[in-house]
Amino acid sequence: MSVLLFGVSHRSAPVEVLERLAVSDHDRPKLVDDLLSSRAISEAMLVSTCNRVEIYAVVDAFHPALEAVGAVLGDHSGMTINEMTRHAYVRYSEAAVEHLFTVAAGLDSMVVGEQQILGQIRNAYLNADANKSAGRVLHELAQQALRVGKRVHTETGIDRAGASVVSVALHRAKAVGAQMRRAVVVGAGAMGGLATAQLAREGVTDLVVVNRTVDNAEHLAGNVRANHGVSVRGVGLDQLPSVMATADVVVTCTGSIGAVVSVGEVHSALATRTSKSPLVICDLGLPRNVDPAAARLPGVHIVDIEGLRGDSETQAAENDTLAARGIVAAELADYLTHQRQAEVTPTVAALRQRAADVVEAEILRLETRLPELDDPQRDEVAKTVRRVVDKLLHAPTVRVKQLASTPNGDHYAEALRELFELKPGAAEAVSAPDHLASDQLGDFSSDPIGDRPINQADK
Repeated sequence: MSVLLFGVSHRSAPVEVLERLAVSDHDRPKLVDDLLSSRAISEAMLVSTCNRVEIYAVVDAFHPALEAVGAVLGDHSGMTINEMTRHAYVRYSEAAVEHLFTVAAGLDSMVVGEQQILGQIRNAYLNADANKSAGRVLHELAQQALRVGKRVHTETGIDRAGASVVSVALHRAKAVGAQMRRAVVVGAGAMGGLATAQLAREGVTDLVVVNRTVDNAEHLAGNVRANHGVSVRGVGLDQLPSVMATADVVVTCTGSIGAVVSVGEVHSALATRTSKSPLVICDLGLPRNVDPAAARLPGVHIVDIEGLRGDSETQAAENDTLAARGIVAAELADYLTHQRQAEVTPTVAALRQRAADVVEAEILRLETRLPELDDPQRDEVAKTVRRVVDKLLHAPTVRVKQLASTPNGDHYAEALRELFELKPGAAEAVSAPDHLASDQLGDFSSDPIGDRPINQADK
């Protein structure tokens, strides 16, 4: 069984494609169920954020699994396979693992080093766990990825260049003239919480949280008030035009499918607006939360995901990036060593069981031929035979585990099975991992394609 990754991100696809492929929390269970309906896929985890959609699947056949993933995403997005593959990248086996570790470390983010992706991977894993779509392989892979990300942020300064897309967007807003005194945040989820905290740090004195569910907006407003001492209130979407009219900057960050802020609402806000400074809207949603036509209104400036590509502030210091990549490489080597050794464990267990069966059969045979042996004599003979067998098996079993951690190490286990006519049981029965509870995961809410992208867009 190997891991297959099929993904699109801000590095490989324009916003329009990411919008079509975006998966909401509501749609996630159905897509995962559809993936698992394929005989080629046994486990699946879906990571969907504002600038990436990635499916990690445990598969026993590359091409059938890839076809199944393409079919499911095609049905969801309405895109053809050819349309998707122009912008998608595929990773398989070790390359898929390396990619997830790199993503968890923040090295593949639009803002290099941002920490939100780690929480998003955690949520993707918890969803897969709750839906029972994560088995032994994804449990170990996701937990290791979370450890990699936390280690990178603890041991390097990779996040110094900018904590998130939010901070970069707000810096861009100030650059185009936003006064940063009064602000509106549309969305009360994790990204909304990040936006309110960043706005408070930027010196905003009057803040409004807007959300479809007013209780959620008021709850976030209460947290901001308690933690940052900012004047803040929560309101419903029906008040959006009026609060935008007095705002210097608006940050939208919801997971809604379709525009949350219409061009008509922006026009209404402008009609009663008294400030001469531009109304800057930072649209950080995917799909986009703001009707693109609003950018054509006079006095409106929109900062969106597309416009943040390549911003110099999104690049971490070179030394920190190199240090983070070193951690990813070391953790990848450790993970692969562990996986290769785990794969040979059932063979070693089967060999020892075969030896134990032979010993027991021979002891029974000895008792039949020499019934006059008393119990102490019989026990001593049995202990001697077992010690001899254990000593004979010790070196080859230790060595085969060591060799299993090398490239093509599975060949040694195959040779062992062939020589001793072994039929080891499923690996899960011998080496199933401990299942970590969610509160142990940290405090962050060989194929032709191999490790290359489908096209050259993702370099």
